[in-house]
Amino acid sequence: MNSEILKEICTTKMPFGKYKDRILADLPISYLEWFQRNGGFPKGKLGMQLAT
Repeated sequence: MNSEILKEICTTKMPFGKYKDRILADLPISYLEWFQRNGGFPKGKLGMQLAT
């Protein structure tokens, strides 16, 4: 796994939704599971970060 991606996950904030402005690494697992059940992660870089 790329260390740069891990650094970004620890500094990037969720840009929308229930957990807006929360650091991606601090998102609850249940929220990530919700994405999976409801159509998958967003497209692009954010989706890749959430899936990591």
